[in-house]
Amino acid sequence: MSVAAPIDRGQVEKIVREVVIKLLGGPAERPEVVVSVSARHCHLSREHIDILFGPGYELKPYKWLYQEGFYAAEETVMIVGPRRRMLPTLRVLGPPRSKTQVELAFTDAISLGIDAPVRLSGDLKDTPGCVLIGPEGSVDLKEGVIRAARHVHMNVRDAAFYGVKNGDVMSLRVESGPCTTVFEGLVVRADEQSKLEVHLDTDEGNAADIDHATRVELFKP
Repeated sequence: MSVAAPIDRGQVEKIVREVVIKLLGGPAERPEVVVSVSARHCHLSREHIDILFGPGYELKPYKWLYQEGFYAAEETVMIVGPRRRMLPTLRVLGPPRSKTQVELAFTDAISLGIDAPVRLSGDLKDTPGCVLIGPEGSVDLKEGVIRAARHVHMNVRDAAFYGVKNGDVMSLRVESGPCTTVFEGLVVRADEQSKLEVHLDTDEGNAADIDHATRVELFKP
């Protein structure tokens, strides 16, 4: 009696992934990975834009970001933490959001005296606040300050290529000479429109010397 060979799960996953990619019209080759370093910034609600810059004020795009429809605005605000520690320029990103959110690197949070938790964008429950000061007024933000969890944006075709889905975690290897680094726990943010882009904060980018990287590899652990 013959005994069936054990199933190679990795090979099965590869075949399924190739079929799904073909059905979705996804890339035949490994997609190009863009790694962006996000400096400290904030997203403002319509209500808080009116308070900080004046009623009916419209943000002015300064630089369009890699993801369609998002931009760094010309406007900045001052951020003040406990015991009056402050940073004079916090870039505003647009378009406006339903809730105001401040994203800091670890060193920014230390400088301000804010114990900012690592969270995904939009997960603001039980987070600390701060004071934001604009040219026309100030906002005493009760919650909304976070350290953004490292993450990767992608569309469903890229997700099929890597064999992941929204909410999964991946790893990123950054080769940059003596600073070669592997970042674990990148949360997948997959939808129909996003382009493949990894977001790191300034502390992470500096640690890996991302400006001098010779190769980056995104992979499923």
